[in-house]
Amino acid sequence: MRTLLKISALAFISIAALASSRVSAQTPSTPDERARLVTLAHKLESNPLDASLRPEREWALKWLIQVPDITVGMCPSILGDYHKYKYSTEITTQLMLSGAQFVIENPDKAKDRMAQYVAAAEGALKAYSSILQQDPKAKSKALDDTLQKQSQGKLRDYVEDTANKSCRNGG
Repeated sequence: MRTLLKISALAFISIAALASSRVSAQTPSTPDERARLVTLAHKLESNPLDASLRPEREWALKWLIQVPDITVGMCPSILGDYHKYKYSTEITTQLMLSGAQFVIENPDKAKDRMAQYVAAAEGALKAYSSILQQDPKAKSKALDDTLQKQSQGKLRDYVEDTANKSCRNGG
């Protein structure tokens, strides 16, 4: 798990470096920007490997770093140890975007980290399932195990237990 957290930290440092070149006075998100992110999160759940969505994905990550009113908790370990997975970047990005989507669509639950983590995991698992439709050999044992927990109705309990054990302050 520590390796996964190190890799995730490196990914977010890289994202922050990209965003810092454009950080200006932080202004709250607009309704159009929030709608844009929600639409993108849904598109990437269905087609996370769509190269034409890369500029939108980059915009969304930079935007999430810059806006002060949308806060997304990240806990990649809620999906198990998938850091060596071929598409780990797409899955981690989907975790962040699905978490943000939850916050935008449920402002009254924006501070409920566990609900956010469960929504993020569900979005990432949808993206993983979409990847498997395109590339059936692109399997991840960790993600398959998490999908199985979801199909058994145990995803929320698993996410809560993992977040409480692996993520700072349970989130």
